[in-house]
Amino acid sequence: MTAPHARHRRAVAIPAGMAMAAALAFLPNSAATAAEDAPAPASARADAAPLSYVVNVRPGHGTSAYVKKAVAKAGGTIVTSYDQIGVIVVRSSDADFAKTIRKVRGVQSAGATRTAPLPSASTGDLGAPKVLSAAEVAAAEAPAGQDPLEPQQWDLPAIKADKAHEKSLGSKKVTVAVIDTGVDDTHPDIAPNFDRKASVNCVSGKPDTTDGAWRPSAEESPHGTHVAGEIAAAKNGVGMTGVAPGVKVSGIKVSTTAGFFYTEAVVCGFVWAAEHGVDVTNNSYYTDPWYFNCKNDPDQKALVDAVTRASRYAEKKGAVNVAAAGNENYDLASDEITDPSSPNDTTPGDRVVDPSKCLDIPTQLPGVVTVASTGAKGIKSSFSNYGLGVADIAAPGGDSTAYQKPEAPATSGLILGTLPGGKWGYMAGTSMASPHVAGVAALIKSTHPYASPALVKALLYAEADATPCTDPYDINADGKIDAVCEGSKNRNGFYGWGIADALDAVTK
Repeated sequence: MTAPHARHRRAVAIPAGMAMAAALAFLPNSAATAAEDAPAPASARADAAPLSYVVNVRPGHGTSAYVKKAVAKAGGTIVTSYDQIGVIVVRSSDADFAKTIRKVRGVQSAGATRTAPLPSASTGDLGAPKVLSAAEVAAAEAPAGQDPLEPQQWDLPAIKADKAHEKSLGSKKVTVAVIDTGVDDTHPDIAPNFDRKASVNCVSGKPDTTDGAWRPSAEESPHGTHVAGEIAAAKNGVGMTGVAPGVKVSGIKVSTTAGFFYTEAVVCGFVWAAEHGVDVTNNSYYTDPWYFNCKNDPDQKALVDAVTRASRYAEKKGAVNVAAAGNENYDLASDEITDPSSPNDTTPGDRVVDPSKCLDIPTQLPGVVTVASTGAKGIKSSFSNYGLGVADIAAPGGDSTAYQKPEAPATSGLILGTLPGGKWGYMAGTSMASPHVAGVAALIKSTHPYASPALVKALLYAEADATPCTDPYDINADGKIDAVCEGSKNRNGFYGWGIADALDAVTK
C-alpha cells in the first residue's frame, strides 16, 4: 500500500476490496488536502507566513545570550527552550531564518518543522472508528471475573494478558504516557487509572498545564483515548480491560486540531514525560510533515536531531519508549522505498528514500522499541511495516476479518478500545499494536520496579514468544506474495524477537 498517509499511524487502509472501510479509523486522506490553496515551501516565499523551527545547540548550558540575539536578528522569536537537551523552539516569518541561523556560532542544526504556515491549513477528514452502540454495550455478557466487553478482546489472550491478570494487574506506581491526540480522562474505563500530574498539552511546543488541556475536543481525533484504554482500561466491571489495568496512564497531547504531530510538540512531549516520572511512553504516530526524514536535508536533519535528543533524554530519565512501525506494508530494511506522502502538510510527491538514512521518527530512532502488528490468527497484519533489524517485537494490531478472523465469541478482527464520551469502539493499525507492548513493558516494570529501561527492554525481548517467518506470506490468497520475511525463528523481519508475552512479564 503506497497511497499517501497523513499524520498519525492510526488507522489503516486495509487493501482494496475489503468491506471494512467504515470500521477503520483514520483512513488516509488522499493528499492531506494539500491541493486546496497549498502554500509554497518556505524557501520559495518572499513574504512568508509564520513557520515553526527547532534550533539545536549544545545541551546543558542554557541558551546563550549570543544565540538569543542571533535568533532575534535573524527574524525569529523564541517560544521556549529545552536547555537540558539543547533544543530551542522558534517562530519566524523570515523565509531565510533557518539558512541564516545555521551559520551562527554554537548552532549545530536548525530547520523548519513544517512546510505549511502556522496554524496548519489542513482540514482533512480523518474518518471514524466503528463505535459500539449503547445497545451492544448493554447486551454484552462475560464470564465471572471479566469485564463485560472482554470476550470481544481476542487480543488479550493472544498475548496471554488474560492469564497475566490472574497474577497481577500491574502497579499504580507505574505510569504509561500516551503521547498522542489527547486522552479523555473522564471516560469510566480511564478515570480510575489516570495520572493528571503527568498529563499536559504540548501542541505549541511549550507545556500547557491548564486543567483538562490534554483532552481532545469533540472535533478532534479519538485516537489517543483508544490507545489509553488498550493500555490501562480499568478492570472495574465496566466496558473493556486494558493490557495493564492496574497501572497509571497519562495523556500528553501533541497533535494539532488537524491531526499533525510536529517536531516541537513531540520534543515537548518526551521532555515532559522525562521530568514527570513516566516509566513508558507510547508513540503511535510519525513526526510530520515528513514520513522519512533524510539527514542530507538540513531541515529534516534538524528534526531528527531534536526528536533524538528528546527521546534519549526520556530514556535517560527512566522511560521505555515504544513506537508503532507504520501501516504501509513497507520493508523498512530494504535498500529503497518510494515515499508518496511527504510533505503531508502542503503538496506531497513521490521521492525514493533509503530507510537506513532517511528515518521515520521516532519509530526508527536508537533505543526506541519498534512494534509490528499481528492479526487474530497471529500472523503479520496485511498493512504492517516490517524489516529485519528494524521491527523489534510484534503484538495484536488487528486486521481485516476476511484475512484473519478471530475465534468466537469475538466478532471483529479489529482492536477494541475506549473512545471519548464514555464510548467504546474498534480500530486497527500498528497504532493499536504499540500500546499492547507499552502495556507489557508496564507489567515488566511493575514486576521489576528498579529495572532500568535497558533491562525492561531486554526482558521484553527475551520473554517474547519467538515466532517464525510466515512463508509464503500471501495474506489475501491471490497467489501473489505480499511481503517477504527474512531472519530466523528467534528474530526476523515480521515479528522481531517475537510476539509480546504479558504472562511472562508478571511471572519472570
